Amino acid sequence: MTSRRLLLVAGPSGCGKSRLGRLGARDGGVASLSLDEFYRDADHPGLPRTLGIVDWDDIASWDLDLAIATVRELLAVGRAEVPVYDISLSRRVSTRMVDVSDSSVVVAEGIFAAETLAAARAADLRVEALWLDRSRSMNFARRLARDLRERRKAPVVLVRRGIALYRDEPALRRSAVDAGFEPVSMTTALQRLQSIRYEA
Repeated sequence: MTSRRLLLVAGPSGCGKSRLGRLGARDGGVASLSLDEFYRDADHPGLPRTLGIVDWDDIASWDLDLAIATVRELLAVGRAEVPVYDISLSRRVSTRMVDVSDSSVVVAEGIFAAETLAAARAADLRVEALWLDRSRSMNFARRLARDLRERRKAPVVLVRRGIALYRDEPALRRSAVDAGFEPVSMTTALQRLQSIRYEA
């Protein structure tokens, strides 16, 4: 069995999940994987829709099976091919080879991390799960500033989505905690990441 461990980091968009992965990788021994790369293309049949547009916050817009298969390969083999997803185009534009052979921990983060935990356990992966607990208003502000800067979608779509996410955040948190995620601050998350790294 591989000694690598998976740390799933959940939390609302804009809470700092990607930043946690980058900070953890800075000292070596930790690799980061964005689960957002596993979104389905906008023309995939049967995508969920709200008010006439694709609902990218619905798990059905995301490829759980491919994400789990990729994570399993990363943990077991140390390398895997990962999609490159362009959010502004709403489609996969290429793939890239990710090498985690020098890492003892793979941090997998994304808005569907909470839904990934049960599948990871069912696949017998060595996994721990954290919910990044940060101010709801700051999450909203960080998310909107990032999405506008990166021109992810039309501004009116970003604002409408941001308001919906702000409203839904407490329910998402409760669901993640019920699923087995531990709510922690950014500081505590970094400390836990380093602890897992040395235990792996």
